[in-house]
Amino acid sequence: MAPVIDALSSSRRFEALLVNTGQHRELLSETMALFELRPDVSLELMQPGQRLAGFFGRCVDALDRALDEAKPAAVIAQGDTSTVFAAALVAFYQNLPFFHVEAGLRTGNFRNPFPEEMNREIASRFAALHFAPTAAARANLLAERVPDDAIVVTGNTVIDALLMVRARAIPHGIALSPGRRLIVVTAHRRENFGAPMRAMLRALAAIAARWPDVEIVYPAHPNPEVRRAIRETLGEQQRVRIVDPLGYGPFVTLLDAATLVLTDSGGIQEEAPALGKPVLVMREETERPEAVTAGVAALVGTDEQRIVEATGRLLDDPQAYARMAQGASPYGDGHAAARIVAAIERYFEAATHARHAR
Repeated sequence: MAPVIDALSSSRRFEALLVNTGQHRELLSETMALFELRPDVSLELMQPGQRLAGFFGRCVDALDRALDEAKPAAVIAQGDTSTVFAAALVAFYQNLPFFHVEAGLRTGNFRNPFPEEMNREIASRFAALHFAPTAAARANLLAERVPDDAIVVTGNTVIDALLMVRARAIPHGIALSPGRRLIVVTAHRRENFGAPMRAMLRALAAIAARWPDVEIVYPAHPNPEVRRAIRETLGEQQRVRIVDPLGYGPFVTLLDAATLVLTDSGGIQEEAPALGKPVLVMREETERPEAVTAGVAALVGTDEQRIVEATGRLLDDPQAYARMAQGASPYGDGHAAARIVAAIERYFEAATHARHAR
């Protein structure tokens, strides 16, 4: 959202009011500082050991009160978090237009990813404008009978942010072993907790053992379940480096140094191909099939052997690696935020004309 906030703030017509619910607080503060953003409203809704329903209920109530006070012309949110679902619902309750950034991503399975698939599908029901990152996302929305004139294909703002930050080359602070091929790993999806997560971790250990010139760096999510699985499965594995979560800037620099990426995350499926890094997606389904279709990402699931074999093909076959390391992303050209603000301007111009016509 940082490029969108910047574009809105730079426009002559809009003032952006930034509301932070506190979701992913530990991972967010450094990123906010990187983009020189300060929330106008901080709700601090996270609680230790919270349940999804509890957070969602607090979020709806707090956002309702915040919007009552701010009286905005519209609400805009990005993605598929519980915060986005709550924002869309509260905007509907308050009869405010809701604009959805990164709209139209679908797996077709409410349980995978959980709860994000449900969040984004329901958020779409309330959206006045759908900012779809790709033509495929637009097609998903059209199949759900979203009016064509309510959809704008913009590219994804994640590529805008990525290119802005890559140019700054912010140090990641990790002492990498010279001469070794770097594999960057992220794994934290709820639907992978338990046996799938442990299979993924065993695959990392097997890769490190089989290819001695490889170094694996895993910035581990702070979720206790993730940390427990790492501790119980990997132990003190020497060449699987478990590090604390990195801020966005340092992580982009680390990603840019990678040979390839193993992930069950969403956004990294878009970011890594834009940097020319092959992505092996440790999930059974993805809401970002464009990268798979383009050949810059591959679904490998959570089976240990399948992950190891797919990684080995890229490490051992230069031609297979070159086919995936194209340095092109189907998700945007770095100008998505400008298209979003232009579409919002057109929306309010049309609304003004309609009022005058009456």
